[in-house]
Amino acid sequence: MVRMPLRLILASQSPRRRELLRRAGYRFDVMPPVDVDESARPGEAPEELVARLARRKAADVARRIDRGVVLGCDTVVECEGRMLGKPRDREHARDILLALSGREHRVLSGLCLWPVPGGHPDVRVAQTLLRMDRLTPEQLAEYLAGGQWAGKAGAFGYQDRLGWVHVVEGSPSNVVGLPMELLAEMLHDAGHSPG
Repeated sequence: MVRMPLRLILASQSPRRRELLRRAGYRFDVMPPVDVDESARPGEAPEELVARLARRKAADVARRIDRGVVLGCDTVVECEGRMLGKPRDREHARDILLALSGREHRVLSGLCLWPVPGGHPDVRVAQTLLRMDRLTPEQLAEYLAGGQWAGKAGAFGYQDRLGWVHVVEGSPSNVVGLPMELLAEMLHDAGHSPG
């Protein structure tokens, strides 16, 4: 049997996820999901939320293609039982950063690989433990003024090399938005290789 090359389809608009895949040498297409409600359900744990949303995003794209492996992903930040998504505006970003300042928190990403046609979705969750230094008013004001908080779960980007966010345990790429180690493991388990 001749094996077809992997056609990986990223179900995301995130430029950070695209960059991580590119740097790792994956060939992929981008097809953002169009009909996914990203709000949490009452009582839903962060792990359940990211797993459900990754699956929903992959499902949305999987039904629109004939062949390929769809990669759905969703990321959330959790601190002391509170889920922190992407900030709505600068004031919301300030509130999120103040909630994280001086505390440990978790970044959770759900990944879903959905082979089309006929495959079954594989959904897994990666977790990274982080610690944020206590932010000075000057650090907070400078970061907010720079606008780098926009569109990022937890209102910060680890890839921005801030110096005040530290990985305690887990995958740094997960904090950026796509746990590359987990992705490689899932592709390997499914019999695929990058490229």
